[in-house]
Order: sequence, then structure tokens, then C-alpha cells
Amino acid sequence: MDSADGFLETLGQSGLPPLRGGRPPGEGFSASLVSRDLGPLRLTELVTPAGECFRDARSARATDSELWQVEVVARGQVRAEQGGSTAVLGPTDLVLIDPVRPVRFASSATTHVTMLIPRHSLRLGADDAARLTGVRIRGDRGPGALVSSLARDMARSLDGFRTHEADRSAAAVIELIAVMLSAGLGAARPVADEVLRTRITGFIEARLSDRDLTPAKVAAAHHVSVRRLHKLFQDEPLTVAALIRWRRLERCRADLARRSSTVAAVAARWGFADPAHFNRLFKATYGYSPGARVSNDCARMVNESAARPDEDGD
Repeated sequence: MDSADGFLETLGQSGLPPLRGGRPPGEGFSASLVSRDLGPLRLTELVTPAGECFRDARSARATDSELWQVEVVARGQVRAEQGGSTAVLGPTDLVLIDPVRPVRFASSATTHVTMLIPRHSLRLGADDAARLTGVRIRGDRGPGALVSSLARDMARSLDGFRTHEADRSAAAVIELIAVMLSAGLGAARPVADEVLRTRITGFIEARLSDRDLTPAKVAAAHHVSVRRLHKLFQDEPLTVAALIRWRRLERCRADLARRSSTVAAVAARWGFADPAHFNRLFKATYGYSPGARVSNDCARMVNESAARPDEDGD
């Protein structure tokens, strides 16, 4: 699919909880999805470009209240926000999403699998669900690794099941997901490191325009050593420096998509002091130069203006 709006419409038609576009992706939009069913489970593999999307309360459908949604990242980075929690996901990581509550996603170019699970089959209480939604589940160890591997494989290999085989297999997968979530409940209970890491992530997000924002400054603001700061993030997909860089690039990309200013001004606004370094970093991350979208839009406006009849002419 080569249209962001068309892709989001196709998502809804496929049975996935609907999403709305939050920020236009770069030039050359391309995305695809393949859905497969295993008994009551639905697995959809999606290949998407970098961008943002969201779901608000108005988008929820009555049928979505009967489902839980588990996102599994196969490639790329995903930032998921729901219920006051923010999960930064790398390859193999998972996150539980409630389809009827507002959610926002921001990602690099990714391949990921969405699993839709009947809500009644997981038997999650309201308090447990509140602690688990929007929280990163590691996909490289424990029950999370098993569920992640199964989801990524099943999205491409669900052929040849007879009805009773599909139902029994789905029940086994759902039980594994329940085990994974049960294990995650202990990790989701507030502990000192998690609270501090959440506070630090919010601090970074609020100060991305500060050119002097560095791991050392972040550590000092939270009265910890740089070594302690790095240890807090050692099991996260991104280091502190990489998180700062990625979120700055995302802010720059959003501003450039809106053509709100020049490339140099946007880079400076979000803490990039060296324009040449910013250009190289942006192109390495997104595959095109920061001026490409602006240049293409300007050329299109000139062409449209030349093709428009002169209103003052005969």
C-alpha cells in the first residue's frame, strides 16, 4: 500500500482496532499486512514505515471491548503510550494494549505482529490490567521470549490446521500468554528503579530542545552517578544517549513534515548544533535527507501554481 490513509482504512477492515494518523510519514509511503487466524486468535504481521498513529476514545468500537491486543516487534523500534505508561520496544519485545483505551504509537520503520486475544480467555482483573498495559515485556528471556518467538513464526505459518487442531493450539498459545503476563505482574509492580527510570524518561522528553542535554546532565538532575544511570537503562532497547538522539530526530521529523521552518532552524530548535552532523544522522536513520521532503513539497507547489489558470487573465 502506498497511501497512509488507505493503509489505516485497511487496518480497520482487517478486524484490527482502528488507528488514526498522527504525523505524516516521509516520501514514498509503503506498508503491508497479512492476517491469519488460529482458532479464536488473530495474528497480523505488519510492515510499516517510520511514523506516528493513535487511537482516541471516539475511535473505539463495541467489539474491541471483547479483545486484548499484544504487539510483538520483529524489526525496528516502537514507542507505545497507554494509561500513563510508556514502553520503548526493540526487536522481540512485547506490550499489552487495551483496544478500547486511548493509545499512541511512534516508530521507526518496523515489522511487527499484532495478536488479538479474546478478553475472557486471559481473565485479567482490572487492577492487574492497569499495571500491565503500556509496559514493556522483554522478548529475549523467560515466558516473553517463548511468546515472542511463537507469534513471529505463527504470523507466517498457520496453514494446514483442522478446526479442532486450531482450537487446541490456540488454547495452548493463550495459556503461554497468560503465563507471560502473570510473570510480568511482579515486574510491573512499582519498584525504585522503575519509578526512577520513568521519571528520567519524562525529564528527557521535556528537555529535548536543551542543547546541553547529556547523560551526565540527566544523571546530575536525578542525583545519581553516570554509571548508575547507564545501569538503570542497561536492559532497555536504547541507551540514554540513543534515546535522547532518537526523540530529537522524531521531533525534527515532525516539524519538517509540517514545513514549519528551515532544516537548519528545526535542527537547532531540537538541540543539534552542527547542521552537517544532523543531516548525516537524519539520513542514516530515515533513509532520506531532511531537506528532501521540503524540496519535494516546494517543487509540487511550484508545478501546481504554474498549471493553475491566471485568475486575472481572459
